[in-house]
Amino acid sequence: MFNLNDGLLNWLTKEVITITEEWQAALIIGVSGVLVMIVSYLLGSVNSAIIISKAMFGDDIRTHGSGNAGLTNMLRTYGKAAAGLTLLGDMLKAVLSIIFAGIIFGFGYYSGISLSDFCYVAGLFAVIGHIFPIYYGFRGGKGVLATATVALVLTPIPFLILITLFIIIVAMSKYVSLGSVCVAVLFPVVVSGYAKVFFGGSAPLIMTLCTILLAIIIVWCHRENLKRISDRTERKISFKKKDVEVQKKAEDNDNE
Repeated sequence: MFNLNDGLLNWLTKEVITITEEWQAALIIGVSGVLVMIVSYLLGSVNSAIIISKAMFGDDIRTHGSGNAGLTNMLRTYGKAAAGLTLLGDMLKAVLSIIFAGIIFGFGYYSGISLSDFCYVAGLFAVIGHIFPIYYGFRGGKGVLATATVALVLTPIPFLILITLFIIIVAMSKYVSLGSVCVAVLFPVVVSGYAKVFFGGSAPLIMTLCTILLAIIIVWCHRENLKRISDRTERKISFKKKDVEVQKKAEDNDNE
């Protein structure tokens, strides 16, 4: 019987496809894995900010503010409605990538997190597609929201820890970019710690590698933000109306 946690491929090789040699199994897994990477990258390359800015405003978000096709730039340029649609779109493509991988290889949820290697690979390639979209000259966003969605779907309990830390860091520093970078770096640490506590050992290798690569990518994408923080020229977030109005007139340093 087909079980989503085990995956379609596992069911097919047990019930439908007869495998007599190891190389046959390796070939099927390899081809399926490459397919997951390609589909996830192509889904990730669908940039919601660019599509919405062109459809709703006949304009390209990359010509405004920081030139970044991300959530924050959409919010500052076109407002809450456009930003809300961007949020949903960017989350959806990461979710769909993981669902595609999960259907093929299984979701492998156990004790609150997924242990399916290819679900993490799918999430990684969706983020890469978001940052370097093939449809838009490889100019996309910074991958924060897509990475957060991957963490939410695959590691929901560690995600709660990370989002709490993010809120604390941003509340104390007023730098969204700093919060994003710190939480990205802590992502593999928290997941590994969670695995050690609940599984009594280290996290699976592919899971660990994917979370580390996601952390590296987020830090790299925010290198200019980190430099501005060091120079004390990075914009700070504010919930005061007067400060927000001043910020809108300043140079946009988008960080999504």
